[in-house]
Amino acid sequence: MDSLNSLIDGFGTALTPMNLLWAAIGVLLGTAIGVLPGIGPAMAVALLLPVTYGLDPTGAFIMFAGIYYGAMFGGSTTSILLNTPGESAAVVAAIEGNPMAKGGRGAQALAAAAIGHFAGGMIGTILLVVLAPTVASLAIGIGAPDYFAIMVLAFIAVTSVLGASRIRGIASLLIGLTIGLVGLDQMTGQQRLTFGSLQLADGVDVVIVAVGLFAIGEALWVAAHLRRSTGKPIPVGRPWLGRADLKRTWKPWLRGPVIGFPFGAIPAGGAEIPTFLSYVTEKRLSKHRDQFGKGAIEGVAGPEAAASASAAGTLVSMLTLGLPTTAVAAVMLAAFQQYGIQPGPLLFEREPELVWGLIASLFVGMVLLLALNLPLAPVWAKLLRIPRPYLYAGILFFAAVGAYAVGGEPLDLVILLIIGLIGFGMRRYGLPVLPAVIGVILGPAAEQQLRRALQISDGSVSGLVNTPFSVTVYAIVVLIVAWPLISRLVLRRRGGRKTEEESRTVGGG
Repeated sequence: MDSLNSLIDGFGTALTPMNLLWAAIGVLLGTAIGVLPGIGPAMAVALLLPVTYGLDPTGAFIMFAGIYYGAMFGGSTTSILLNTPGESAAVVAAIEGNPMAKGGRGAQALAAAAIGHFAGGMIGTILLVVLAPTVASLAIGIGAPDYFAIMVLAFIAVTSVLGASRIRGIASLLIGLTIGLVGLDQMTGQQRLTFGSLQLADGVDVVIVAVGLFAIGEALWVAAHLRRSTGKPIPVGRPWLGRADLKRTWKPWLRGPVIGFPFGAIPAGGAEIPTFLSYVTEKRLSKHRDQFGKGAIEGVAGPEAAASASAAGTLVSMLTLGLPTTAVAAVMLAAFQQYGIQPGPLLFEREPELVWGLIASLFVGMVLLLALNLPLAPVWAKLLRIPRPYLYAGILFFAAVGAYAVGGEPLDLVILLIIGLIGFGMRRYGLPVLPAVIGVILGPAAEQQLRRALQISDGSVSGLVNTPFSVTVYAIVVLIVAWPLISRLVLRRRGGRKTEEESRTVGGG
């Protein structure tokens, strides 16, 4: 009841004219920045930090929250329409959203994503209000073995579900893990795969990898085939979801937040893991499995709802523990410190107006985001009518600008081109791109958690499975690995029984 009263007070803060203006500016800026390949919400918040020096803390954080949610949806827009994720949480949206767009259903994919973000954000924020203390206590109890188990689950699942074969999925994952090794060893300080370059000591930024594999690789692939077939304008289609689409999407919209919110609250890769797990879940549960990979709308609705809910989960750990679980949360934590505010258990007591005003603004921001983006779905979809040479020239330009903005080093552009060529080669030989991106994002963190777990157990492998949570996760991993074999055995037994029954019928006849 106290939380409800505090939330009502928060709405009184969030609905003031100035704070409403900051929320609207944040959503608009976030969507516009998210549409640009390579410039995600973390960079947007970081770039706007100096601009907010003159604002009061409440107004600044309301705007940051709007940027966060707006950029996540903007990243999904380019991911769906151009197969070019604006930020890493939008990677999964490209798998089904881009085939939908190419099939003339780009507006429906964008509408499913917009409503998914709205549903996920609303449910996630309600859970933030109700379950913040419980989720915070759970996050405290999770250790290195559990984090490593979660990441192993992500690796196994991503290589098992995507691509034409598991071998190609594993090959793609190994490419990503290798790129993730570049830089200094976090524990020993030794250089790995830097070729003596000091600029590579910090590793290859995941934004450069995602933009290179998706944007540059896609642009080179299209350029290689433009001479063979002239590009035709792709029809935009109806901007609203029909009854059949709603029937297929309402359950994914509700399932996505259940997966996304808990993962947002623990430091296990941000929105990347829950969006992918949501995709896997929808593929397993769908009655239209044959459409996955060709434009299944469930594969857009579920992951987008999970991504939005994970953003609310991220705020749980940051506000109650001062623990940033994503890059955006880390930048927002720096912003709190800039104002002399320390997030943690006492924040709700010391700064109730700021905290509850921020939480209430999330509800307001979700409504603004839906009102802004749902009517604009057909407008965004018309991007596909731009002639492909101009369109992909623009993508290359913005991809280069985004990559250069990451570190401001010319070497970043060289790395971008090299990774783009790798992406082109992966398309040429049928390797899925997502496992490579997951490998880059989670590889370094998985290595660090593995080594921590082994250090705690004095090098004993049993230290990796000494908690009920990790044992449960590994059981799921074994089930995923063994499932194809189990399903084959079941089918063979059924086939054998059918054959026996048929032979008995023939013999009896």
